[in-house]
Formats: sequence, C-alpha cells, structure tokens
Amino acid sequence: MKKGFTLIELIVVIIIVGILASVGMTQYTKVVEKGRAAEARLILGSLRSAEVAEEMENGAYAALGGLGVSAPSDCTGTTHFFSYSCSAATGTCTATRCGTGTGKTPGSSVAYTKTLTSAGVWGGSSGY
Repeated sequence: MKKGFTLIELIVVIIIVGILASVGMTQYTKVVEKGRAAEARLILGSLRSAEVAEEMENGAYAALGGLGVSAPSDCTGTTHFFSYSCSAATGTCTATRCGTGTGKTPGSSVAYTKTLTSAGVWGGSSGY
C-alpha cells in the first residue's frame, strides 16, 4: 500500500486555502483604508483648531488658504490620500478621498468624504 494524498484531498485543500485568502484580502484592504483615513482625521483636527482660532481672533471663519495649515486642496500631488476644503461661512472642513488616477489613489474605486465642524462634530459619507 502506497502512502500519500489523493487528488481529491489536494483539490479540497487548495479550495479551502483559496477561500481563506479571498476573505483575508478583503479584510486587509478594509484595514489599510482605515489607516489611510487617519490622515484625514489628523489634518481635519488641525484645520478645526485653526478655524476656531481664526474665529476667536477675527470674528469669522476662513477658507482653507487663509488658515496656515498645510493641506492639499486638490489631488494632483502624490503626498496625500485626500483633498481638503473649508467653508468660510460655517467653519466646516471636508476631506475627500482622492479617486483613481489622482493623488495617492485607492486600490479600488473607494470614494468617500469626512467632515469636521468647528463645533467638533464628525460626519461624512463613510464609516472610516
């Protein structure tokens, strides 16, 4: 009697490994995107602090360019995962995830926004 694995046993093992790899890859991409969203939270926090300081000093909020915080307003560069904007009327700042072909793009077509109001309320279009 020869010892070894049958072809059926090998195919079953390959199928199980494939299923585990596909589940693991989807979870991995979610974790990576949550890590990238940390950039938005950090910069939005800095923008909020600058907006609050601007409002306390001058009695009004400022647009992104007048805050003195280094945040890209578009996705043409390759240093950030988001583009940022601030409303001078409300003091709310928004981070928009750069899309395919611009900035540091996602591996898939992930498009979402994160917002932070001058009152410190988080919002946006995604749970990241």
